[in-house]
Amino acid sequence: MTSREAARRLGIKIETLYAYVSRGILDSQVSADGRTSMFDPRAIEALARRGRPRQSSRSTSLSMLIETRLTSLSPSGVRYRGVPAGELAMTHRFEDVADFLWLGELRATREPWTGEVMRIGPGLSLGDSVRVAAATAAARLPRAESFAAQDVAIAGRRLVATITDSLPLAGDGRTPRLTLPDDASSGAAPIRSTIAGRLWTRLSPRRPDPGMLAVINAAMVLLADHDLASSTFGVRVAASTRADPGAVVSAGLGVLSGPLHGSASRIAREMFDRAGEVGAARAVGEILAAGKRIPGFGHSVYLDVDPRAVVLLDLLRRAGGRTRALGIVEDVLAAVNARIDKHANVDFALGAMTMLTGMPPDGGEVIMSVARIAGWLAHAIEEYAEAPLRFRPRASYIGAPTRGG
Repeated sequence: MTSREAARRLGIKIETLYAYVSRGILDSQVSADGRTSMFDPRAIEALARRGRPRQSSRSTSLSMLIETRLTSLSPSGVRYRGVPAGELAMTHRFEDVADFLWLGELRATREPWTGEVMRIGPGLSLGDSVRVAAATAAARLPRAESFAAQDVAIAGRRLVATITDSLPLAGDGRTPRLTLPDDASSGAAPIRSTIAGRLWTRLSPRRPDPGMLAVINAAMVLLADHDLASSTFGVRVAASTRADPGAVVSAGLGVLSGPLHGSASRIAREMFDRAGEVGAARAVGEILAAGKRIPGFGHSVYLDVDPRAVVLLDLLRRAGGRTRALGIVEDVLAAVNARIDKHANVDFALGAMTMLTGMPPDGGEVIMSVARIAGWLAHAIEEYAEAPLRFRPRASYIGAPTRGG
């Protein structure tokens, strides 16, 4: 319902309604046209029955408003600088979208990004390998002379290329050519040595599949930024101290490594693997019987569907064909929908993508880590233009009584 409808139902002023949002009592979403705030009728009705609250019913959640010109979220999808990310995923390569976030100019580039190849010790997980490569590459970047957008973009291209090329090869090393869905109608020639293609050689041992490669590129575009997710906020804090671009990326990767953030697609993939062994209904039942959340369903931002998942699952169905892997994904989706009233999110789609491409379970974490560097550095560019050290929350001491004067 609209803000006016919600205020009318609660018997309060519009100003009071937004005060509830800032205090964490209610959540709001931006309407599809971006002009008004929308509220979940169930939450409004529950609050109306409880009466006016004295304090936040979500006391563990902190609310902070940070202005940005980069990304907006709405039920219809994610937009980068006003352009739908779903549209960009069909028409542009990840590199184009990263430059768009960094520099504000959307153009098709055909020159490959270059970096170094770092030595990464054996025995590391793919996620750890990304973090090690990022930290090593950051240490070798020239000390930032300025934080101008163009300089940050140069560092960002080098970081992304270095991290990607430093991962161990899974295939024969031949970088596949990327052809986007719109290329067929426009007559554009495929491009070799894209970041999506280079990631394929590091994550999948299979021969490149043009359709699936386009899905990887689309996933990277859709994951490039997502407002102020936890890792992005961490990046903003780092940039406010004037940490350089390499350190900013390492800060983001540290937060992303948490199992509730970047690793969620791996847990979804484990569910698919189990479903392949015992069947979808039993695999889902085991998760629920253990009292766990079903991975890859529901989202704190989207009250209904995650638009990114809709785009990716549609592309996967087109590229996947009638394979056993896609059948398992569809069976799990049906089994979950029969049990709970939640929609698949982007982590479900990422986990499905790793299964259909033969990637390891943590392949989705790698793709998200590399893709999100685009958004992190875009936010860093914005933060470099703000007053330094502006994030200084106050702590409320609740420990043992203090001694002395």
